[in-house]
Amino acid sequence: MADQGWGTTSSAGDANTFGTAELNAALPANGNNQAGDEHNASPGWVKATPYDYNAYGVDATHDWEGNAKTYEWNGELGDVGPEIPALEVELFGEPGNRSKHGIDFSKIASIELFQEGPARVEPIATFKDAGLHPVMLRNVELAGYELPTPIQRYCLPAIHLGYDVIGIAQTGSGKTAAYLIPILNKLMGKAKKLAAWRPNPATYKPGVDAPCRAEPLVVIIAPTRELAVQIFNEARKFCYRTMLRPCVVYGGTGSYKDQEAQLQKGCDVLIATPGRLVRFMEEPRTLTFRRVRYMVIDEADEMLDQDWKDELDKIMTGGDQEEGNINYMLFSATFPKAARELAKTHLAETHVRLRVGRAGSSHENIKQNIVEVHPSMKKKCLIDLLQSLPPTRTIIFVNSKRTAEEVDDFLYNSGMPCTSMHSDRTQKEREAAMRGFRSGQWPILVTTGVSARGIDVRNVMHVINYDLPSMDHGGIEEYTHRIGRTGRIGHRGLATSFYTDRDEPIASVLTRTLIETNQEVPEFLQSYVPEGAAPGNLKFEADSDFEDETAGADGGDAGGGGGWGAGDDGDAGDAGNGNGNIGGGWGADDSAGNGNRNGNTSGGAWGADASAGW
Repeated sequence: MADQGWGTTSSAGDANTFGTAELNAALPANGNNQAGDEHNASPGWVKATPYDYNAYGVDATHDWEGNAKTYEWNGELGDVGPEIPALEVELFGEPGNRSKHGIDFSKIASIELFQEGPARVEPIATFKDAGLHPVMLRNVELAGYELPTPIQRYCLPAIHLGYDVIGIAQTGSGKTAAYLIPILNKLMGKAKKLAAWRPNPATYKPGVDAPCRAEPLVVIIAPTRELAVQIFNEARKFCYRTMLRPCVVYGGTGSYKDQEAQLQKGCDVLIATPGRLVRFMEEPRTLTFRRVRYMVIDEADEMLDQDWKDELDKIMTGGDQEEGNINYMLFSATFPKAARELAKTHLAETHVRLRVGRAGSSHENIKQNIVEVHPSMKKKCLIDLLQSLPPTRTIIFVNSKRTAEEVDDFLYNSGMPCTSMHSDRTQKEREAAMRGFRSGQWPILVTTGVSARGIDVRNVMHVINYDLPSMDHGGIEEYTHRIGRTGRIGHRGLATSFYTDRDEPIASVLTRTLIETNQEVPEFLQSYVPEGAAPGNLKFEADSDFEDETAGADGGDAGGGGGWGAGDDGDAGDAGNGNGNIGGGWGADDSAGNGNRNGNTSGGAWGADASAGW
């Protein structure tokens, strides 16, 4: 079972520890007293409360995530606005309880970064070196960023210098801030010159005053609703006092009118899922791309799955944007051939291409335990695992909607405070489940693999792969995304995976992933350890994306880190930076598993910002 002693020597209150005394001390005395039957929780957990599904059928009871407060100065639009203390607390938390880098940030900061594109930039050492406006630098401090991560050290100067950027970095490495901070910083003070007119929020009356048309300067595209909302919440922080107004649009019955109303108040930074964005693009009186200066595709490998191809083609070419006047950014943890084709089509020839570590890899801050389990014993092993460790915010990944429902019901009937998310839940239910998970009302979330890319919740300290992802649905890249929900930005995390005979196809690459990140390989996987294996010389096979590519000039084996050839069709690779024997992860297909899921109402059992005592 999991190593219960890992991290127990850290001080109380530290978000990186798993010490029983510290975690139990951080928990409230009792849970949220929601109406309905309650089950007795295991020691230390909040009480298990039922879902109030009836509440989701009434529009008046649900406030969409896209309606969250943003900075809107009521006076004349200028370069920057004054502080609004109440909003500052809502965005960043109470002054004494704001998130910071974890104590093991050095392990993230030391990961080697490769510049593999035609352009090179000099990295920054601190955020003060990045030429940030004082207001933006203050927002960075308020957000808890003390030192830039490797992807941030290079992205900030690259975007500041006007380059298009491809950023390949491990999940949890700070990619969102890596593009938001420099893009918003470059646009600061230019709202009067570049942005479209929008009404004064102090006097605007919906339905009475004429609405404006949204003409964003920045468009950010994300594959899942939860990821779009997460990016929007980060944009709310970094837009604070900048006069740039963020909005988010995403699918879900009932959310369209609210999102339209937000756009009609004006929008400078638009975060969107592809389907909903295309729908708004078909209404030019509501939205136009004619002012767009930056277009970002986040989680590009997932976005370029065939399911999104038509929508993405329309977004990239079907609007009224000025093609030569836009900077393009592509970010992801893996980068298959479809993403490279998109880059060749839209990115400038002189662009910056960055890779942090091996594409698709994890890092040592996440302790990975692989547990051999008989399929019939999974539920018992799960409850034993949850009860053997100190209570902490936990995500449980499964491979199907049916299993999510079954595991959710089992845990609830066992007295555990849990919720679940999947694609058959309404958007209201999905948002309610995330609120309950963030607040601590339901600190255990059962979900399918697609949530591996849409959840960035503070203090997720344990990820459980109840089902390991199959090789047909994401494989080791999906595994990496899932466990990356913990151990973020220098914090430690624990990932426990149940292994059965059905998981034999992933055994070899899983074993190499454990070796690469200096994890213990259990005895039942020892037969998959390559001869002479060491973290620096492991090979990770590429999928078919690299089969037609030859080795780069300095890149080693075909499919390696230097496999980005000049023409990407078998030509010589870029000189100098490839590391061919470890770069196969770039060819991963990385398609997502089943859909998202959701649950319920918000609660405050662990504190309003889900971080009390941590």
